[in-house]
Amino acid sequence: MVKVGTLLAATLLASAATSSAQTEGTTAAASAVANPAAWPALAMKRQRDPKVEARVDAMLRRMSVEDKVGQLIQVDIASITPKDLETYKLGSILNGGNSAPNNDEFAPAAEWLKLFDAFYDASVKRSDGRPVVPVIWGTDAVHGANNIVGATLFPHNIGLGAARDPELVRRIGAATAAETAATGIDWSFAPTVAVVQDDRWGRTYESYSEEPSVVASYAGAMVEGIQGRVGGDFMKPGHVISSVKHFLGDGGTGGRDQGDTRVSEATLRDVHAAGYMTALPAGALTVMPSFSSWNGAKLTGNKSLLTGVLKERWGFDGFTIGDWNAHGQVPGCTNEDCAAAINAGLDMFMYSGPKWKELYANTLREAKAGTISPVRLDDAVRRILRVKVLAGTFEAGRPSSRPTAGKFDLLGAPEHRALARAAVRESLVLLKNNGVLPIKAGANVLVAGAGADDIGQQAGGWSLTWQGTGVTNANFPNGQSIWGGLSEAVRASGGTATLSANGQFTAKPDVAIVVFGETPYAEFSGDRPTLEYSPDDKTNLELLRGLKKAGVPTVSVFLSGRPLWVNPELNASDAFVAAWLPGTEGGGVADVLVAGRDGKPKADFRGTLSFSWPKRLDQYVLNRRDAGYDPLFPFGYGLSYAKRGQVPQLDETRPANAGGDQNALFVRGRLASGVLLTTTGAVTQSRVDRLAQEDSVRLVFSGAGELTLQKAQPIDLSREANGQLSLILDYRVTQAPTGTVTLGMAGGRSATVPITGALRAAGGDWAQLAVPLRCFADGSVDMTKVTRPATIAVTGKLGIDVSGIRVASAPPGPVSCGSR
Repeated sequence: MVKVGTLLAATLLASAATSSAQTEGTTAAASAVANPAAWPALAMKRQRDPKVEARVDAMLRRMSVEDKVGQLIQVDIASITPKDLETYKLGSILNGGNSAPNNDEFAPAAEWLKLFDAFYDASVKRSDGRPVVPVIWGTDAVHGANNIVGATLFPHNIGLGAARDPELVRRIGAATAAETAATGIDWSFAPTVAVVQDDRWGRTYESYSEEPSVVASYAGAMVEGIQGRVGGDFMKPGHVISSVKHFLGDGGTGGRDQGDTRVSEATLRDVHAAGYMTALPAGALTVMPSFSSWNGAKLTGNKSLLTGVLKERWGFDGFTIGDWNAHGQVPGCTNEDCAAAINAGLDMFMYSGPKWKELYANTLREAKAGTISPVRLDDAVRRILRVKVLAGTFEAGRPSSRPTAGKFDLLGAPEHRALARAAVRESLVLLKNNGVLPIKAGANVLVAGAGADDIGQQAGGWSLTWQGTGVTNANFPNGQSIWGGLSEAVRASGGTATLSANGQFTAKPDVAIVVFGETPYAEFSGDRPTLEYSPDDKTNLELLRGLKKAGVPTVSVFLSGRPLWVNPELNASDAFVAAWLPGTEGGGVADVLVAGRDGKPKADFRGTLSFSWPKRLDQYVLNRRDAGYDPLFPFGYGLSYAKRGQVPQLDETRPANAGGDQNALFVRGRLASGVLLTTTGAVTQSRVDRLAQEDSVRLVFSGAGELTLQKAQPIDLSREANGQLSLILDYRVTQAPTGTVTLGMAGGRSATVPITGALRAAGGDWAQLAVPLRCFADGSVDMTKVTRPATIAVTGKLGIDVSGIRVASAPPGPVSCGSR
């Protein structure tokens, strides 16, 4: 028997930094200059090939400075056309989080391949006798080829970390590479090897573990899966270039994206760099420096780390690729001008925006003037050419002519789906089981919760769309929801299964399985002030308590991208499973929960926590090396049918000042924490129903008036504005506007955008309106001190129901700064 709070020594991996306290933010030395000699040397499996070096040198001698500068630039496909590459011989293109062929995030695989052909053809079109250097395409394939409809989506890294299975990770890397290569794309921005220490960070699910040893055990394996093994199938057809990210210290302290990790150099090395110690020796060809800072200095401009440690001390001979316009945050730089980043050791800019030609022109000017020295310029270009030679780019030819390109049957191939299903089984962590699991054969099972039949929610962020929002089950033709898997398994056992999202039933079931948790998010949108699950909406807790009151044994399947404070939900559940973000194979959940006719499930639970689970909602820095370590469930905890445990009644005390998500303003018709609502003029309010009782507000403007949401404390939305997020309104027009309607925001100054046209065109159904935050930023709002995040102003009559107002990623499709 295992009791909560008991550290299971047999399941713990040894830490490389047992003396490092993660509360260094107030005590660490302020220096942001690394001492490379204090870092260990790495034994690289891949050695320099004289033939490759000679070939690269020969090309370099024939290239003009214009050609060389072009190789230093990667541009988002939303900002460039294939025709541009006939003139500008850029090194690379990428599809950003919201970019896709024809501006269609659900474009079929053939359209991706077709577009790459067009970019490739333009890049190799030249008649001046100088070297032809094909363009390469980078993509965020972070849990499968997750931008492509029909691809297999594997559990996000946090779930894989719970599996403790490096060989599984290697196979997932290989499958991901094969599905990516089927579209012709030849470069994946993976793996993420962050060793997250502050779980408030919205990208925590991209981390394998809080423990450096777990991350180290996976990083090299994933690189070998993506690229192939050095001396074996390295960069053979079906493999793609990998990019280890983000160098260095993501998720360290502060809990904010693009944050500042304030730790000693020893902790930066021993904790945060653990993944690089295995990924680089495995032959990783590219490294992505971080948006974030170390002790106040931006990583993208930190020469001591990029050049001193990464390239000189470690001997990394691939190239570094910037993150999304991250170079523009280096002191003295803009998105269009940043010699400082190149001089620090950045080899290729990642750029998004309409002014990429200005970046090219400024970099060219600086190269010619010597601001970027000829030696540094040649070093960067040599690295890029070396990677392209090693990757077979010059011989591969047109993307559609490559051996595995166009084999779209690889997307969601049966063997890949089987691998993903096995990964789901291995990643599940059983936190509590008071005898209700496994579900007995022949049972009458109620399946409830909003996440039960929602593949998008179980897949999480970076699933077809950047934030994972705006998708339906139909967008995952090769996927299965958790409900789909449970239904099959229960029926196969001789039982009956009923889906009821709200948990209502007529005949009392033998057991209920409630699938709920975090809704999808990626960076910016995922940052949280505390680890309280859903502080502004307790619908799921009410559902669990309702079933408990009705005497129905209840199993919670919790979907989340991090460990969260769920003491009330745990108390209301007879069994509780941390399912993380399992991806498109929901049947893997059923394999472990439901017994077959022989009385046994297909598999037992084997996952163990790779992140410590909080006892209190303010334990967002909770790592087992910390002084005063006091988790609810420790690192390495995990029950099974063979290993039982007891969970007592848990403390549900919630501090009165616990904050919610700053980007949630008006949720299910209720004001979020710290938000005030005021009205002026001829406006009245009443409650109406949308999905639940009184979950929306009805506003009737009988004349000129305003409704304003005001924050008790100013909020900083500058990162969100730079990250292409929007102010989103969920609404239904009940009376068309007779005058003008604007949506506004204020911080210092105010700015408004017209939304009259959108409201007039909406009809009487529920709709969603998204106004990019840049519309307000361009209107002189100080986005670092937003006091009034939303104001609806009307000059005439208007009837409108509103169910939600929030800052989030816009749904797929065109967005603008308003319509008149």
